[in-house]
Amino acid sequence: MPPRGRPPHPSRSRPHPHHPRPAAPSAPPTPEPTESRKLFRVAGLAAVSALFAHEPERVERLFFDERLKPAVGAFCKAMATARRPYRMVEGEELAKVAGTVLHGGVVALMAPRSVPLFDPEVVRRAGEPLLILDGVGNPHNLGAILRTAAFFGLPRVLVSDHPGQALPSEAAYRVAEGGFEWVTLERAPALPALLKRLRTSHRVFGTALDQTRPTVDAGALTGWRGKQNTKPPAVILGNEEDGIPPATLAACEAVLTIPGSGRVQSLNVAATAAILIHALATG
Repeated sequence: MPPRGRPPHPSRSRPHPHHPRPAAPSAPPTPEPTESRKLFRVAGLAAVSALFAHEPERVERLFFDERLKPAVGAFCKAMATARRPYRMVEGEELAKVAGTVLHGGVVALMAPRSVPLFDPEVVRRAGEPLLILDGVGNPHNLGAILRTAAFFGLPRVLVSDHPGQALPSEAAYRVAEGGFEWVTLERAPALPALLKRLRTSHRVFGTALDQTRPTVDAGALTGWRGKQNTKPPAVILGNEEDGIPPATLAACEAVLTIPGSGRVQSLNVAATAAILIHALATG
């Protein structure tokens, strides 16, 4: 035993070779890549073709059935080049991957797409017409509107921060048939304030059944291209049930109407949008 007051001999403080000190606790394991993370399913040949035409790098997985094999050969080559999985599967398995039997024979999985913030200066410089959705809540209507916009070449559609507004979803993508890849979809928060700013560069029209406001025929949207001192139009479509919110309507210059036979009160919002998009795109 060492004398009192002196530290133990160094050799005696060493652990016995047969009893090593416990290892320091290891760091928690790094989480594995999120195999379980939610990927966005894009179904149907038209939608998947548009995705590969514009952003093939976004596709993380590809599934298809035998009847679509000849049509997806180029997609498979792109996936092989990117070293990403692709596979031909039976119809039952493809329905499970797609989450629906309405998959059209091919399904691409990608990370969900974000909706960027709208920059008014871009459309002011370009002199673009605008279609703005303020509370269009049905994803099928959103998809139909994007499909129509792509068909007629309308470059941009805005969505407000209305709590009921539909955003890109798998259901909307199925109906759009690739329209999301051809049309820029952007967020327009605080829409009433934005519309007041837009009135310096655009003629701002709401669509409503409100006859207490000045109304103009939808024909007012035509003929604006090529005319001096004529602002491009911006048209707002509202919620399927409640229409445009009062604050949004108050920020519009006039209410736009589509004359009909009077036998029914109004059109479905996607049908209304088709008529107005044609007028906006052709000018």
